Amino acid sequence: MAAGAPSHPYRLIVFDFDGTLVDSQAGIVHCMAAGFAAVGLPAPEAGAVRRVVGLSLELAIARLLPDAAGDAVAPAAAAYREAFLAWRADPAFHEPLFEGVAETLERLDRPEVLLGIATGKNLRGLSASLERHGLRHRFTTLQTPDHSPSKPHPGMLQRAMNEVGCYPDETVLIGDTTFDIEMAQNAGTVSLGVSWGYHDPEELRAAGARGVLAEMAELPERLATLAGELS
Repeated sequence: MAAGAPSHPYRLIVFDFDGTLVDSQAGIVHCMAAGFAAVGLPAPEAGAVRRVVGLSLELAIARLLPDAAGDAVAPAAAAYREAFLAWRADPAFHEPLFEGVAETLERLDRPEVLLGIATGKNLRGLSASLERHGLRHRFTTLQTPDHSPSKPHPGMLQRAMNEVGCYPDETVLIGDTTFDIEMAQNAGTVSLGVSWGYHDPEELRAAGARGVLAEMAELPERLATLAGELS
């Protein structure tokens, strides 16, 4: 257990993964290009790819494909996954944590608080990344599109709460995209955005985030004040 984290009323803190805890942008853009190449299409612009990070892979690809290429979703997704496995095996693979993530998770890790993840990444990829960073032991619940609908559907967040026995008013979601914030809204939980991810702070606030963190180290203190603002 970490010492020194301020008290707060939330029993379950759920994080998005890509763009919130880890900087995976380069790999996602690279693998998306490989997926499109496999179906004979030019790579989507990096900016367009960033806009769909957080959705399940198939839904993200469907949003990026031209309207007439709907039948390319499944083969493009399969090629993306193959490219990701090859990329992860490359000695040059680099998917760093954002600054302050490891230290903040340690501060939040207390007996009365449960940590979780809700991500568009599949469970295999998520588990591999958590193991690589030595973080698997921090999280009680891992939610992915393997067993729930894609964000912004509330299913992943609802499943996390059901697994650990928490109610919406005891839960907070931390994410970097409007898909995260809308998922929290749909599940009846409060949410905070982060400023270093894929969607702009103004978009996150407009979607319903109660605030946007400038750095991860702010989170423990922000949680301590959040409930009072809502009462």
